[in-house]
Amino acid sequence: MLDETVGRASRRELLKFGASLLAVSAARPLGAQTAQPPPPAGSAQPAQPAQQGEAKFSTAVDVVNVLVNVHDKQGQSVRDLVQADFALEEDSHPQMIRYFAQQYDLPLTLGLLIDTSGSQRRVLDQERRASYQFFEHVLREDKDQAFVIHFDREVELLQDLTSSRKDLENALEDVNGPRPQLNRRFQFQFQGYPQSGGQGRMVGGTALYDAVLLASDELMKKQQGRKALILLSDGVDIGSKVSLTRAIESAQRADTSVYSIRFADEEAYGSPYGNSPFGGVGMGRRGGMGRRMPPPQATHPDGKKILQQISRETGGEYFDVTKKMPLETIYDRIEEDLRNQYNLGYTSDQTSGAYYRKIKVTVKKKDLVVQARDGYYPATRN
Repeated sequence: MLDETVGRASRRELLKFGASLLAVSAARPLGAQTAQPPPPAGSAQPAQPAQQGEAKFSTAVDVVNVLVNVHDKQGQSVRDLVQADFALEEDSHPQMIRYFAQQYDLPLTLGLLIDTSGSQRRVLDQERRASYQFFEHVLREDKDQAFVIHFDREVELLQDLTSSRKDLENALEDVNGPRPQLNRRFQFQFQGYPQSGGQGRMVGGTALYDAVLLASDELMKKQQGRKALILLSDGVDIGSKVSLTRAIESAQRADTSVYSIRFADEEAYGSPYGNSPFGGVGMGRRGGMGRRMPPPQATHPDGKKILQQISRETGGEYFDVTKKMPLETIYDRIEEDLRNQYNLGYTSDQTSGAYYRKIKVTVKKKDLVVQARDGYYPATRN
């Protein structure tokens, strides 16, 4: 195991690194872990009736817990389903749902990841204001906690886990402006992490994948209960040290859903007068007779598809900021999701293998959309 320090903080102790990303972490149950006798072997009846609030699951067996959101065609949460409405498969094998609860009051851990690269600078004010309102609405200071990370060429933790809305507000103030001052607070380092190779650093980079990995592996992995990352970005990664696959895997191993919000400034790429991360400050080219020619078109990743993949494979949701769907409305939708979830618990019929196991949750009622994590990594045995 590698145990490296993250850097000096002006007001806090050193943040220690955990295990290397290559180590397989145990899949933690999502929900309270109070002992409860499992149902009789082979019984089709649940060990407990559907209930509101906190679900109590057995620690005597390996319980796989899956948090599920269900929406209607209009995107509204469906809250009146019962256990019999759900079906669940693991690697195409039907599984018996042994535990069921509607969860709305468990502690919540949130991580806000804000893209502060050149392509996002013109929308930072909107992101900061809406994010503060979101914390005001969602964060219960007696139960919940959150942290704030910004990323561009590097990844910086502006505020460690806290229940203080004031501390989070101060961190969001640091996001405002052309570029937060690096090294004032924690700054992540990458000793001991396997790197994707071939990308390297570049001026004006966007370390999106690095931010997801570090938030998941160094912060979320240590937490219990419901966990979610909110990722504000256009989805274009430039220069991360780890790959997209590694970033998604880290969130999956930390049992963390990622809600991706694509806030795209369409003029940020290829603009002759804007900051283009693919060509520095683009001033165009001089053509014949002194005419200014448009800059060459640069190819870049499809940020929308990348954010959709991250959210789909971690059980979160993807949103596009538009006039019809402003950021404030998106935050309201995420808040509703986080407060209205079903918790399904089952014991896998597969007893060996540490490979990633695919989960599929469906409902019997038609025209409903099910949102759940894509799978899990089983606990390892010594």
